[in-house]
Amino acid sequence: MFLDGEAWSRRFDEIEEEAWRLETLPQYLVPQEAREFAAFREGRPLPPYTHSSYMDRVSRQHAEGKRTGRVHIVTRPLSAYLRFEFSRYYEVHVQVGDDIRILDVTDRANPLEGVRDFWMFDRRDVVLMHYEEDGTQINREVFEGDASPFLAYQRIAIAESVPFEEYVKAGVQY
Repeated sequence: MFLDGEAWSRRFDEIEEEAWRLETLPQYLVPQEAREFAAFREGRPLPPYTHSSYMDRVSRQHAEGKRTGRVHIVTRPLSAYLRFEFSRYYEVHVQVGDDIRILDVTDRANPLEGVRDFWMFDRRDVVLMHYEEDGTQINREVFEGDASPFLAYQRIAIAESVPFEEYVKAGVQY
């Protein structure tokens, strides 16, 4: 089954404990970000990013004891999109309770080589994220099988990554 619109939004609204994501790509081409990403690439100033429905939901759910998190697998030098995402979104998302972690595989083997992007809800429901090579989303597909491999991927990703703020403090330029 493919997810879109209200069915996709409901996945986030109805979590009982956790929504968690593995991101593996150096770029995601999201239509809603196109103008701001272009401005960033051109070095033009961006208006402050202080509010979004995503931030509202993460903040509310965090206050309710629910978790939202992700691990993004990266290599240096960071792509223009990752520099944009780090500065535009990750900094403020962490402040509202999003547990963002970075798994830098620049100088080591990727412990999740071949694993594709996915979201996991409440450690049991998995949605596979399908993308073109350039990072354009194709679709979202509900995974109908056993979630155990995805739980293992999550454990590995968390164990092998560092919190976003720690990664940035280590001197990574973006």
